Amino acid sequence: MNTSLTVKPILGKRRGVALGFLCSALIITSLDNTILNIALPTLVKDLKATNTQLEWIVDAYAVVSAGLLIFAGSLSDKIGHKKLLTIGSLAFAGGSAVSAFSGSVDFLILGRAIMGAGAACIMPATLSMITSLFRRHEERSLAIGIWSGSEGLGIAAGPIVGGWLLAHYWWGSIFLVNVPIVLIGMLGVLWLVPESYENKKAKSDIVGVLLSIVGMSSLLWGIIDAPVHGWTSVYVIGSMALGVATMVIFVGWERRTSHPLLHLEIFKKPRFSVAMISAGMIIFVLLGLLFVLTQYFQFSLGFTPFSAGLRILPVALVLGAAAPISSIIDRKIGTKLVVGASMLIIAFGLILLSNTSISSTYTEELPGLLLIGLGAGLAFPPVTESVMGELNGEKTGIGSATNSSGLQFGGALGIAVIGTVLASKYQSDITHLIGNYPVPPKVLTIIKGSLGGALAVAHIAGGNIGHLLATGARRSFISAMDLGLKVGTVVALLSAAVAFIFLPARRALTEPPTGVTHNRRASDRDKVS
Repeated sequence: MNTSLTVKPILGKRRGVALGFLCSALIITSLDNTILNIALPTLVKDLKATNTQLEWIVDAYAVVSAGLLIFAGSLSDKIGHKKLLTIGSLAFAGGSAVSAFSGSVDFLILGRAIMGAGAACIMPATLSMITSLFRRHEERSLAIGIWSGSEGLGIAAGPIVGGWLLAHYWWGSIFLVNVPIVLIGMLGVLWLVPESYENKKAKSDIVGVLLSIVGMSSLLWGIIDAPVHGWTSVYVIGSMALGVATMVIFVGWERRTSHPLLHLEIFKKPRFSVAMISAGMIIFVLLGLLFVLTQYFQFSLGFTPFSAGLRILPVALVLGAAAPISSIIDRKIGTKLVVGASMLIIAFGLILLSNTSISSTYTEELPGLLLIGLGAGLAFPPVTESVMGELNGEKTGIGSATNSSGLQFGGALGIAVIGTVLASKYQSDITHLIGNYPVPPKVLTIIKGSLGGALAVAHIAGGNIGHLLATGARRSFISAMDLGLKVGTVVALLSAAVAFIFLPARRALTEPPTGVTHNRRASDRDKVS
């Protein structure tokens, strides 16, 4: 198989600056996975969005991104990673502008979908170019550690940035700020980063592309829309069944075709497949956690959006600090122990948070938040390096896209599952609380739709009735949140078990693959600092 990856040499400390531009592109896309969370209460007030609509506003980004990632990765290997990053940056900036000036939930979802398409191009391209620039194992491990820390930092920093913007501007500013940042990052990459690609003459697997898009999108569509129709509804089961069936057909097609979109043999390597599962489970926990915490901090603890974002800052700081250190620990004790122990740390943090009561304070929540940030920061780099290390320089675009697909799927699933548990439990408890009170159907729908809606009704009602409704709604929400975080705890424990049982301890160091052109002397001289 001809997998000659062409890389022009890049000299001096410019590689470190290039890494910075690539990480900035990743930060802005990962930040947009969570920056919206802090604005959810504002959208409830301004756009009258329900809990289910909130999930769609958040997850439209992930559904489109996950659906297009495999195609985007394959395309990048053919046309060039830098070219695809440029296309993705322009799409991301355009989608951000549409989202910023949306006047309705539908247009906001559309803008988020366009942003997801742009992110599908950006995410795998950045990791592919980093893998191409840093060929030596030690350098690549550190660079991927910084890259992974950037992704986690973006996810955790989203609520902070969003809170500051909401404190000074209107909610559209959380999207509009993306435009100059992503364009500056794009220009920096065009200036400093060399083009890299695999084989321009490779045949395109159009059937595989269509199957992957339909399969991933249908599966996530059904999962996210489950709160609307119920998990047992014909609509949801049909959508998920279509997704599963299409992916089964995709696998069968990829095994038979002479020019597969995705070489399935790579999944037989535990360091690739198990690491992907672990990464997806980490994102499952992180995005599901932030989805509920940003609402809890504002609606229950009474923080402003910016104050709520600042309360998540310790997670971002610990995560960002732990990620580069993780690469060093990984070399000393092995990936199995690092990832398994990290997932146990995350699980313990979730256990602490899942015992929240209506009288709990932020100080009592902080230890759990710090543990989750520490665990995520330690786990991200080893699993990412495991995935990319098994590619040996072959099809880095499609390989990194597959890894990113796992992350997007895990994040969307985390929001969908934990959000569904939250909504179902909250609606059940609040319905029981209201009982036989003569509440008009329209008002009852608002109360059951979200905690923000219930608090708005309580404010209008005033007096003792308003106080009782507000207290009961907060208690119902916290009870539902605790149940959702217990689900996250189970996921983290399962991930720890998978890592301890199936993930190899270490990888065999390999030389750069045949056909790769790079300046070894420059590579030896240039260190990532």
